[in-house]
Amino acid sequence: MYYIEDLAYKLRCDVVKILTKVGSGHLGGCLSSADIIATLYGGGFLTKEEIKGRSVYPFVLSVGHLAPLLYAALARMGEFPLKELWTLRQLGSRLQGHPSIGHGHDHEATPGLFCGSGSLGQGLSIAAGMAVARPETRVYALLGDGELQEGQIWEAAMFAAHESLENLVAIVDVNGQQLDGPTWDVMDLLDLAAKWKAFGWEVCKVDGHSCKALAKAIGNRGKVSKPKVILAKTRMGCGIPAIEDQSSWHGKAPSREQEHDFLTALGISYTTMWNRGNLEPLAADLTVNLEAL
Repeated sequence: MYYIEDLAYKLRCDVVKILTKVGSGHLGGCLSSADIIATLYGGGFLTKEEIKGRSVYPFVLSVGHLAPLLYAALARMGEFPLKELWTLRQLGSRLQGHPSIGHGHDHEATPGLFCGSGSLGQGLSIAAGMAVARPETRVYALLGDGELQEGQIWEAAMFAAHESLENLVAIVDVNGQQLDGPTWDVMDLLDLAAKWKAFGWEVCKVDGHSCKALAKAIGNRGKVSKPKVILAKTRMGCGIPAIEDQSSWHGKAPSREQEHDFLTALGISYTTMWNRGNLEPLAADLTVNLEAL
């Protein structure tokens, strides 16, 4: 039997390898959100739908610079070959620095991708619009905590509550770090749970590195007609102790020398987690590619 934690480990390794080869990208947040993305895709919560002639997942990556993590997940789900991950950020590639569905003349649409991310702060608005248009579909959006400093997030939050979008789920990666330092130094977010409740949302706080806890929170349907937000407490750079909780790794790629050490650290962290047990099985009807990249 394979577990969601297996997928999360593979995704973390994928990101380290890809960013090392490309020489740029955002490692810290990809590592902190890996368990969230692995649970969404590996837990079977996302079912593809036909939208405008394309088969896509009802998911919006609002925190767009975590694109390498999303691409790795899509590849692991069989949307395109793993080897295509090596084309990240290359001219003409379907795997741009931020998710983009393409416009035909510059690059093709990324398979399985519903929409591009745009600038930080726009994703929740897009997800809310999709939730309105497809009321029978449960729509998910992943946000970063630093991204919550954007005003558009709160406009979308107010709209979603006003429309009683019970089919909308926002997940916030609360790792406490952003490009310029800790969030509490740059612009303190204060009591996030109280904020979301004040905007009319159902709020759930969870350990963002427990796939079992994440799966329970995502799968639990509220009894009220409200959108739901899951505040997932995480550590930037999770799995590599040498860089955890360091904002300097927000937008930094490993060097060739660091790649080996980072992959070794991820292996040790994965083994430690495995020995503790309490794992969450992959959805029974999913076929996920867990081969080495």
